[in-house]
Amino acid sequence: MHDTAIEDVLRSEAPRVLGAVVRRYGHFDLAEDAVQEALLAAATRWPNSGLPNDPGAWLVTVASRRLTDLLRSEQARRRREDVVAQGTPSDRWRAPAADSDIPSDDTLVLLFLCCHPSLTPASQVALALRAVGGLTTEEIARAFLTSEDTMARRISRAKKRIEDSGEPFRMPAADGYAERLAAVLHVLYLIFTEGYAATSGTDLVRHDLSSEAVRLARIVHRVLPSDPEVAGLLALMLLTDARRGARVSADGALIPLDAQDRSLWDRDAVAEGTALVSEALRRGEAGPYQLQAAIAAVHDRVSRVEETDWPQIVRLYELLLRMSDNPVVALNHAVAVAMARGPEEGLDLLARLADDDRVADGRRFHAVRAHLLEMLGDEAAARAEYGEAARRATSLPQQRYLYARAERLG
Repeated sequence: MHDTAIEDVLRSEAPRVLGAVVRRYGHFDLAEDAVQEALLAAATRWPNSGLPNDPGAWLVTVASRRLTDLLRSEQARRRREDVVAQGTPSDRWRAPAADSDIPSDDTLVLLFLCCHPSLTPASQVALALRAVGGLTTEEIARAFLTSEDTMARRISRAKKRIEDSGEPFRMPAADGYAERLAAVLHVLYLIFTEGYAATSGTDLVRHDLSSEAVRLARIVHRVLPSDPEVAGLLALMLLTDARRGARVSADGALIPLDAQDRSLWDRDAVAEGTALVSEALRRGEAGPYQLQAAIAAVHDRVSRVEETDWPQIVRLYELLLRMSDNPVVALNHAVAVAMARGPEEGLDLLARLADDDRVADGRRFHAVRAHLLEMLGDEAAARAEYGEAARRATSLPQQRYLYARAERLG
């Protein structure tokens, strides 16, 4: 079997295996170490031996053995009793009886556990991205605009706090959903985003992440079918992922939205996403995921880019900006204004973000500026900005795309 196929299996199984090991034994931090060693063992052995009949069970077995070794070592070092060394799982971490109203999915349970109310929102998101999303500490640090060392400490503290809390490995009761739901949705959004447009590496997309985010969002929607923001997030994912088949060329190059062959879009996903967000918006005041889904629907419902209703998109972004001070939303708003009213107005809005450290030093700011300068006809300035954006990009397909745009103007 090809190494890439094995990597795909390992990526998809990793959060499920971690959930199973934590459910059985607890000890979040050591469980993650044990799972990582099991993944390494699989990556070493499977290319020669082939995939086992049940890759997940193989990984759980190896991780469980390693965790037992780690816990016994911990016991000897600290001279304390440990439930795994005694040979039985702790009652505190024993899996509860199945609840017919709650889906039995270790990955989803792990996600809600990561969003424990004792953690800060930032720690909830960071821990879930690591444990459920499979992102590296470096990738998470980049998403939070902080250093890798700082993020590693935050994740370590979060795991320790959950372990110390004695939280059972199970879905929270119905009245406990609300306090964790915002963090759960944010985590799923970030996992999907990383899968749809990977921030590093040689591939533009990571289908394992985006598909897993959609799967989990569907489960949350089944549990909370009347929550408009849950429906909005699922709609946003479907409407965005519908373009997957048109985003990458045969040689792996990025194809921007305005150049995509829209006949390749998944119209079933567009229809499902549009129906979800339309129904959600009828329930009352719109939240941020519903508004983002509405923007995606405006793009997806037309067969030609020239038919895009940019004034409506501008209005939707303005509603989003009233809800939060999000620099990425502000960047997208500047693009929409440029498309609706001309590049000069878009550049004026962009200038207001030049001193915002959250975005001004990144690839997106310079890429947007380059695009608007190109629209204005200032090709020399646009070429310089495309080059600057490429130098700041950490994804190889994005780098190639931006350098190609610069060279085209040269």
